[in-house]
Amino acid sequence: MKIVKLIALFALFGFAANAQDIKYPALDASPADIAYFPGKAAMVKKGEKSNPLIKVIYSRPSVKGREIFGVLEPFREVWRLGANENTEIKFYRTVTVGKIVIPRGTYSLFAIPDKNKWVIIFNKQTDRWGAYTYDATFDVARVEVPVKPLDNPVEALSIVFTELPTGARMNIAWDKTSVAVPFTINK
Repeated sequence: MKIVKLIALFALFGFAANAQDIKYPALDASPADIAYFPGKAAMVKKGEKSNPLIKVIYSRPSVKGREIFGVLEPFREVWRLGANENTEIKFYRTVTVGKIVIPRGTYSLFAIPDKNKWVIIFNKQTDRWGAYTYDATFDVARVEVPVKPLDNPVEALSIVFTELPTGARMNIAWDKTSVAVPFTINK
């Protein structure tokens, strides 16, 4: 019996020593975040029903004193709308953006920023790093939205949804710039 206990003790020490050899990454400079519509869709309690309609997974780069649009993110070039992996949007129901119907599913979300308007792109190609392999042949929809300058700059890229009578508005803000993308959520 003493031998079994001794072997178990050595195995435990061996496992602990092995776990210490694993190199875990430091906190990312642009941490990942999730935006839901409705906002509390994922915060349900036992017995409650959760009915998310839209979910966006994105990384949140910070300004850090840099000039963002037109410099860090050049005008008229495809941008991943965030940092790290390209931003993904999931529609739990079919939606309409502009006059374009987008079936339920998961899409990459890109933008082409410009001074007075952005083009928001919904693309079928997911799980990519940045916009380096962006392929327009996978585009499902493109919609132009006007830029609204902000009086109070937003340090970290932020995406938040607000409710509309027929759906939701995805509000995107970073630095001194914001845009809003309205969706009609089909029943």
